[in-house]
Amino acid sequence: MTNEDLDSLREAVRALPENLPLRRQLASGLERAERFAEALAEWEAICGRAPEDAPAILGQARCLYEVGRHPEALERYDRAVGLEVGLADAALRDRIVRAGADPRARIRLVAADKEDQGRGLEPEVEKPAVTFADVGGLDELKEKIRLRILYPLKRPDLYRAFGKKVGGGMLLYGPPGCGKTFLARATAGEAGLHFVAVGVEEVLDMWLGQSEKRLHELFETARRTAPAILFFDEVDALGGRRSGLRHESYRTLVTQFLSELDGAGGSKEGVLVMGATNAPWDVDPAFRRPGRFGDVLFVPPPDLRGRVEILKLKLHGKPQGEIDVTEVARALERYSGADLDHLVEAATEAALAESLRAGPEHARVRALQTADLLAATKRVRPSTLEWFSSARNFATYANESGQYDEVIDYLRKM
Repeated sequence: MTNEDLDSLREAVRALPENLPLRRQLASGLERAERFAEALAEWEAICGRAPEDAPAILGQARCLYEVGRHPEALERYDRAVGLEVGLADAALRDRIVRAGADPRARIRLVAADKEDQGRGLEPEVEKPAVTFADVGGLDELKEKIRLRILYPLKRPDLYRAFGKKVGGGMLLYGPPGCGKTFLARATAGEAGLHFVAVGVEEVLDMWLGQSEKRLHELFETARRTAPAILFFDEVDALGGRRSGLRHESYRTLVTQFLSELDGAGGSKEGVLVMGATNAPWDVDPAFRRPGRFGDVLFVPPPDLRGRVEILKLKLHGKPQGEIDVTEVARALERYSGADLDHLVEAATEAALAESLRAGPEHARVRALQTADLLAATKRVRPSTLEWFSSARNFATYANESGQYDEVIDYLRKM
């Protein structure tokens, strides 16, 4: 959106100050233009007229974060999610927390002692409020997770009678943008477990031996707070194939990771390790042995019901006419959740551009229609196609263990 478009939209808002959908479009446009102070003023104006408008409160949180008002940003974020849990954005909250918003919850930098030249990280331990009810579709996948994680927690006596321990590992893989991290967090929320999320930056350190130390400390945190889920995002970056690693230090880190999964650093009882990757073929095969990431589950793009639910969420708060969400969802096979968000934004911008053509003196909000969303499919293509192209090759020529059978089944259905 150009500056001229924003100026025209601002004039329209001045003419119709009570028109919240119009003001919402101005706030979103200013935010995308990185004019965060101005966007914040518009979000605050909306909240002044609609105090319980959760998307507007979340808009406040984003802008407050960008202008450096981190404590207020965290307060607005938590309030928005409390009003509408479907707005939860773990990445946004993590950025706010890292910026130093809440000394009780943020990941704190810990000064190394004189013998160590690197720095460690104390991970955040949370109890997620999201559950499987907040995950659109994926019923078959959720039931697999219940069988392998949730039921053993509910009946540990029965599992122990059969020599089974509560613990183990699970690797989620699939195209980017399909909600692997959100699903892991919802698993913890469904079971009422502590959740420790780990990114690559929490582990890797430039100083020799520090990465292994950090990794051990993360497992120790999970053991202290058990039962807990220890979740590793981009696990291929920490557990890549050792045969392809040039530096001995990385091989040592992979070995340490495997050792922790085996329980060499302490008991595994009550610690559930989950990992996510877009490239399972880059993960060292040793990670997929029983007792480590023994369960490898494919997380596909959302199914029809999931797409309907996601579209409804993304359309919330936008001016809407007659929209057949199911019809639109049927046309969006293989679109990831992130793709659906992009598509709704593209359709919204087209409707906004048409609204602006009338000029400020004839300001009119042209509501979104089914046709707008269908037309946007010509501009926004599913980002998962490239991933499936790579996955098809591995599923066809490197599937001796049957790991990619779920991908083959999915492609056949498509």
